[in-house]
Amino acid sequence: MGPMRPIFRSLIWAILATAFFLPGCGYHLRADGQPVGIELESLAIPLFSSTSSEIGFEADFTRVIRQEFISHARVPLVPEERAQALLIGKIREIRTDPLSYKSQEVTVGGNPSTYPVTRSRRLRVRLEVQLVDRRLGKVIWTEAAMEEQASYAISEDPLQTRYSEKQALEKIASRLAKRIYLRTMERF
Repeated sequence: MGPMRPIFRSLIWAILATAFFLPGCGYHLRADGQPVGIELESLAIPLFSSTSSEIGFEADFTRVIRQEFISHARVPLVPEERAQALLIGKIREIRTDPLSYKSQEVTVGGNPSTYPVTRSRRLRVRLEVQLVDRRLGKVIWTEAAMEEQASYAISEDPLQTRYSEKQALEKIASRLAKRIYLRTMERF
């Protein structure tokens, strides 16, 4: 036991020194829901615009992003004319690409033929987003190509396929909303 006593004593001193000096390093966690580096009194999130050929989902997309801020932030969402900052988004691209295929066999004019049929697709959404201090006219942050993707199954029923595509779009919107929220309210 004799040789262990100095090692144990050194370990205790090292732990105490670390505990004493660590709080003075300047790093600390921020209160939940508070932005870093800016005083954000109020925020408006206008309807995201879209330059893609897909239309009609902008309201759902904006709703998901607003809900992310309502759920987590302590910054009130207000109308544009009363907001200190605006979160402006443009949906630049929505693209679907085939992800997997199955072979379909048919007989045409007595001749057997095989062709590929899409079983699933990958949906990609690319946004341009910026947070602007409305009073100063200054861009607080901007990201020109924020992108997320999700896959969905293709059904023989077009309504089921459309539903699956909408679910994939909701998943993408949720992921992007989390990224936008963290970019705006990041804490350390």
